Amino acid sequence: MSKMTIDDVEVTGKRVLMRVDFNVPLNDVGEITDNRRIEMALPSIKSVIDRGGRLILISHLGRPKGHPNPAMSLAPAADELARMVGTPVAFSADTVGSDSQSKVASLKDGGILVLENLRFQPGEKEGDVDFAKALAEVSDIYCNNAFGTCHRSDASMVAVPEAMTGKPKVVGSLVEKEIKYLSSVISTPERPFVAILGGAKVSDKINVINNLLGICDHVLIGGAMAYTFSLATGGTVGDSLVEPDKVELARELIERGGEKLILPIDTHCGDAFDANCNKKIVQAGNIPEGFEGLDIGPETAQRFAAIIANSKTVVWNGPMGVFEMPPFDEGTKVVAQAIANASCTSIIGGGDSAAAIAQLGFEDAVTHVSTGGGASLAMLEGKSFPAVELLDQKTVVSG
Repeated sequence: MSKMTIDDVEVTGKRVLMRVDFNVPLNDVGEITDNRRIEMALPSIKSVIDRGGRLILISHLGRPKGHPNPAMSLAPAADELARMVGTPVAFSADTVGSDSQSKVASLKDGGILVLENLRFQPGEKEGDVDFAKALAEVSDIYCNNAFGTCHRSDASMVAVPEAMTGKPKVVGSLVEKEIKYLSSVISTPERPFVAILGGAKVSDKINVINNLLGICDHVLIGGAMAYTFSLATGGTVGDSLVEPDKVELARELIERGGEKLILPIDTHCGDAFDANCNKKIVQAGNIPEGFEGLDIGPETAQRFAAIIANSKTVVWNGPMGVFEMPPFDEGTKVVAQAIANASCTSIIGGGDSAAAIAQLGFEDAVTHVSTGGGASLAMLEGKSFPAVELLDQKTVVSG
C-alpha cells in the first residue's frame, strides 16, 4: 500500500483538508492533560504551512452523539496547537456552517484553521454524503493523518475522499508510518516473527490471534485472557476474570496453534484487586478459590523474554497483567525490557501497550509505537481499510 503523501503534492495557495486525531484527554476545566496526539500530527501540519498551504484541520473529540457539547469542543486543541507551532490558529465555532465558511474564505497562505468537533454533527458517524460534500467543497486536497480512526467508516474518513473526485487524496506522515509498520513489515516479516498478545478478553483478540497464528512463528498469550485458555485446558482459575462462553473458542485456538501458541506456565495472583493483597505464585491453571490471577508469573516472564531475545520481528498488543498496580506490573516490565533489548523490528500496537512502554521509558528503544489501538488491532486482523484504499496510489516510475 504505497500511497501518495502530503509531501508529494504541491500545496502552495491550496486549501488542504487534513483529518487529524485531536481526540485528546481534557480535565474538568477543559485543559489538555496529554498533547501527544497533537504532537504526532505536527510533521504533516508543518509540511503544509511551511510550503504556503492553507490548512483546514478536522477531528473528533469524545462521543457527543451528534450534538454540540461545550465540554468536548476542539477549542483547547486549537489553542494548544497554536502554542506548539508558534503561530496563530483560527478556530471555527461550527463545522460546515456560516462561521467555518467565512473563516475558510479568509484563510491565507501558511494559515491554519481548526473546525469544531466533527461529531457535533450527526452526519459524521452516519457517513452522510451531504455532510461530506460540504467539507469536500471547501478543499482542494484531502489528507488522512488520523490512523486511530482509519478502521472506521465515518464521513470524514470515507465519504469525504469519495466526494473529492479529481482532487488529490493523500496520507499524512503519521498514517504513512503506521501503514509501513503494521502492514508492510507484517506482510513480509524478518523471522523469527513473534506476537505478544495480552489484555482482558479473548473475544477482543480472537481475529488477531487467528490471523497471526497463520503468519507468526510464536504467539505468546498473557493478560487476563490467559485464564480463559486455562479453563479450556481443564485448569482452575479461582476468581480470575474469564469468559466462560469463549472456552470452546480458546480450545479451538489451542488445537490450531499447536506449538506456536505459548501460554503462561505460572501466574501471580492475589486475594483482592489491591497492591496490598495477599499474594502467591502458582502454576498456571492452579489458581485457588478466593484468589485471582493478576499477572503472568516469573517463569512465564523469563520464558517469554527468551523467545523475544531470539526474534527478528515483534508485535506487542496488550499488557501481561495489571501494569498500573505494582507488583502486578512485573510481567509487563520484563516483556517490555526484553523487547527494548532485542535486536529486532519492534511494533507496539497502541492502547495499553503503548501506555506501558511510555510509562516504563522504553519509547525510544522500540521501532514503532502505534497511535491507534482499535485501528492497529484491525490491521493485525488483516482487515482492509476503505479509508486508506480510497487514497491515491504513489506512481511507480519504472526504469
